Amino acid sequence: MVNRKALDPETSPMQAFGQCLRQARDERGWTQDELGVRMGITGSHVSAVETGRRPPTNRFARSADSALRTGDKFERQTRALKNTALLEGFPEYVRQEVRAAEIRLYEVGVIPGLLQTPDYAATLEADAVRREAITAEQASERVTLVAERQAALVRSPSPLIFAVLDEGCILRPMGDPAVMDAQFAQLLEFAERPNTLLQIAPFRMGARRPFSLPITVLTLPDRSLVSYAESSQRGHLERETSFVLPMLTAYHQLQAEALSQAASVAMIEQVRKGTP
Repeated sequence: MVNRKALDPETSPMQAFGQCLRQARDERGWTQDELGVRMGITGSHVSAVETGRRPPTNRFARSADSALRTGDKFERQTRALKNTALLEGFPEYVRQEVRAAEIRLYEVGVIPGLLQTPDYAATLEADAVRREAITAEQASERVTLVAERQAALVRSPSPLIFAVLDEGCILRPMGDPAVMDAQFAQLLEFAERPNTLLQIAPFRMGARRPFSLPITVLTLPDRSLVSYAESSQRGHLERETSFVLPMLTAYHQLQAEALSQAASVAMIEQVRKGTP
């Protein structure tokens, strides 16, 4: 079919919904316009949902189930889509992360998931529940995923992991002193591993800090590059090398300006002891 957008259900829940919708529509031999007429909406609305450009509402899902005679299939998919704690794009990133030969990450404000202790992760998500940003079930899903991601990186050969943390990551308290003490201990243990490099980007870097938001660059086994960045609402996995290379260059500049691992470890130890 001309100009028919390829869908990858593994990319995101919205793509999975769109793929199921397209399959059910194709099985009946209907165009998007014909399905739209049966649902009381426009064909362009059907197209936007089917291609992942517009999220399905509960009303859309019920109308699709009624028109396509699929019981409550699409309504259940919509509930699952809304209940997930993961940003769109992140599940695909995790599938690439587990394959990566090299992982370069930069984080602002909080310890990144790959370096978090279970108690730190649980404390972070408990506050999101308190603010009603997520549900308790979603918080549990996130904490479980942190552990699964860390476990997946214990493999042979081990991936090289370069972590640059903004100074705010270690200065921001999370939970009671015991939680932070254990987290500091884990950071120091991480720095001792043969396949890791830990650096702190101090506040005094000022404008010389090339990133203002978290960023991750993956080098895959075939040496291709993938980057991941996210806003508060969605994540984006970039596979186009021409877009990823400038991020890799900026990351190298960040590492050059950040503290050495020895100086970074000394800073963490000072913060852990409560000294300035």
